[in-house]
Amino acid sequence: MPLLTSIAIVEDDEGLRRELEALVGGTPGFSHSRSYPDAESALAGLAADPPDLVLMDINLPGNSGIDCVRQIKARLPDLPVVMLTVYEDGDALFRSLMAGANGYLVKRTPRPKLIEALKEICAGGAPMSRSIARKVVEFFHQVNRLPAPAKQSAELQNLTPREQEILASLAKGHSYKEIATDCGISGDTVRKHMARIYEKLHVHSRTEAILKFLGK
Repeated sequence: MPLLTSIAIVEDDEGLRRELEALVGGTPGFSHSRSYPDAESALAGLAADPPDLVLMDINLPGNSGIDCVRQIKARLPDLPVVMLTVYEDGDALFRSLMAGANGYLVKRTPRPKLIEALKEICAGGAPMSRSIARKVVEFFHQVNRLPAPAKQSAELQNLTPREQEILASLAKGHSYKEIATDCGISGDTVRKHMARIYEKLHVHSRTEAILKFLGK
């Protein structure tokens, strides 16, 4: 019998929490672990019984989801956490990423896309809504922090032109499928390039790769 990926949910809205539980539990390959209505109960429960992945509401009563993920990462650094938010708040986005979040999605994400994002993070990726990824790029453009070629780190300079092209497209919020089409290559080839990019940049997720590309 194949192993199931256990997913815990931290969400104070009971209706949405039940919806996510049903979505996760009804998806082949996934199992619903436990649910928590606030950061305090989540911290206690996750430490005692760690799942494979956590879906975290950013706006929780008491300690925020950002505070919660920071404390989770201090105790369980390898546990992937995906933030769920109602609003595409740039400040909250960056505070979440700096706290250690592995992905950042809006709650209105279509459910098939949400499942796709969960599968992506299980495969080592770091999902972000396309609009969220664009906010990352816009932020660094605004503060003039995109690295100039002459100022790129040695790691970035070690990327091939094709790898730099793929990473730049990724930072703009393009999906693997879109990158494959734009570059005239297969999706599998894109994934192989991404594996080499991760290795060369010494990162383990899409978010980390994008932040390094942006000079963060």
